[in-house]
Amino acid sequence: MTEWLGPVAVLVPVKAFGDAKVRLAPALPADERSRLARAMATHVVEAARPLPVAVVCDDPTVADWARQSGALVVWEPGRGLNGAVEAGVERLAAAGAERVIVAHADLPLAGPLGWAGRFSGVTLVPDRRDDGTNVACVPAASGFTFSYGPGSFQRHGAEARRLGLGLRVVREPLLGHDVDVPADLTGALC
Repeated sequence: MTEWLGPVAVLVPVKAFGDAKVRLAPALPADERSRLARAMATHVVEAARPLPVAVVCDDPTVADWARQSGALVVWEPGRGLNGAVEAGVERLAAAGAERVIVAHADLPLAGPLGWAGRFSGVTLVPDRRDDGTNVACVPAASGFTFSYGPGSFQRHGAEARRLGLGLRVVREPLLGHDVDVPADLTGALC
């Protein structure tokens, strides 16, 4: 990555659109799930502006979409979500970011994200069930270990405490609305 970034950047991990949102299969056929995943990712990238935005991915179609969306591409094949996010944060730190806001691509109601970067410690925005971590802002050089999956909100809070970083939890309803299962489609505005 040769771009020089400002003090805060946004990292959006994006799975191959065709492989995304398989838990929605009971409600949506594959082509509609793919379109939904792309629309939500586009919305999150747009919500992140005017901050610099990078998409971490391992799919050529997603990489092309990210470039067309004006985002930087962090290519991290075969790393899994946690490894890809950690590598993405490291790459953004090397490009000058002091804080990185990790915003997941399935947040159809996301609004501006810049406020999350105004705290020197770790900011966590849990999903509406206080289980997952929809948005996390971390000091880029802190060596924060990500641990996504069920219960990630608690694990990310514990990681902030382990590193001795201040922790701010913000239960923001619009960012708390992610789309994982068919019931989540109610109220999604994509």
